[in-house]
Amino acid sequence: MIETEQRLLDEIDSEDIVDLASALIDAGGENPGATEESVAMVLVDRCRQLGFDIEIEEVAPGRPNVVVSVGGAEEAGVLFLGHSDVVPAGGGWSTDPFDAVVREGRLYGRGACDMKGGIAAVVVAMAALKRSGTLSRSPVSLACLVDEEDTGLGIRAFVAGQHTRRYTHCIVAEPTDLVTITGCRGAANLEITVSGRSAHAGRPSNGRNAVSAAARIVGLIDSMGEELKAQAHPALGPATWNIGTIDGGTGTSMVPDRCVITVDRRLLPGEDARVVASRLQSDIENVGIVGDGIEVAVDVSMEMPGFLTSENSDTTVAAVTAVTDAVGFRGTDVWTASCDGGFVVRDLGIETVVLGPGEIESQAHQPDESVSVQQLCDSARAYALLASRIVALPAVMSEIRG
Repeated sequence: MIETEQRLLDEIDSEDIVDLASALIDAGGENPGATEESVAMVLVDRCRQLGFDIEIEEVAPGRPNVVVSVGGAEEAGVLFLGHSDVVPAGGGWSTDPFDAVVREGRLYGRGACDMKGGIAAVVVAMAALKRSGTLSRSPVSLACLVDEEDTGLGIRAFVAGQHTRRYTHCIVAEPTDLVTITGCRGAANLEITVSGRSAHAGRPSNGRNAVSAAARIVGLIDSMGEELKAQAHPALGPATWNIGTIDGGTGTSMVPDRCVITVDRRLLPGEDARVVASRLQSDIENVGIVGDGIEVAVDVSMEMPGFLTSENSDTTVAAVTAVTDAVGFRGTDVWTASCDGGFVVRDLGIETVVLGPGEIESQAHQPDESVSVQQLCDSARAYALLASRIVALPAVMSEIRG
């Protein structure tokens, strides 16, 4: 077993990871913008060269989900999950955000951390499995999906699709600094539309002020925070509300007839965004905001479910021990962020953890985004060990479990 794993690890080359990650960064993929196709094609071309099985599903024009696989399809295997889009580059960069560069041991560019580096590490780990002969009748796949940074078109199409391969373990390759994340809250974006009646500001009583009604809704939502704190999850903490934007009115001398509030609502595992929206609608009506010319509609514009995986699950144990053997003990934690993994748990029933290179709080979604080249290599080593122990070397997992 030791010789087999060493042969596997010897197949991992950091230059291969940096080369692929750089090509993925250079391809762009900003979202909003629906520009993931160029990134997906870089991945497809590289995986075709490596001899992987490739499946492409266009979930919207120019927006392809890509699933690449090695190993058989006869038994259940391991699914790695990633996304091809990145948030807009924005300003403040000291380098071109879409011209990857390595400087002082770090790879720079938009998506280096979130999550082109993680995708590249998975691909190189899969290639090492293939070249070393460490495969079995079970698949090791990477699903690289569109639209994770916006409305989740890619993951919703993936979990609703008919799959030729089955999986019992999922690793979301988002940046965790190689700490195994066993759970996270979900997220919902709610849009609250308040309708009133316009009038001249010289006689405001002739109208119905939608902005004033929206202000009352904001106060109501702020008051709900204490109730959520009292119902906090023992591991993930409380669900939360956050008012994101308010847009209403057309001029100072007019009574505004419309106002739109957008709200972030973090979800605990098992919470349904539509149930949350329905309850908010009822609460708004019950406190008397609706009526006398004021109407309110609460809609869900995005939902990402939360999840929690046991620390004693096979997926968690395999991830922690693989990281320990690759780079040293890093342990487990839970996340304040959300990810596509919640859909995999809720809709496909697959054990899921989040594990990848990079630091989400200090690097992701920021100018001069970067990731350690050494950690990219460490991640590929951990991914290769994890996958091989689950699908090809079950005796190793049995020994680890004791």
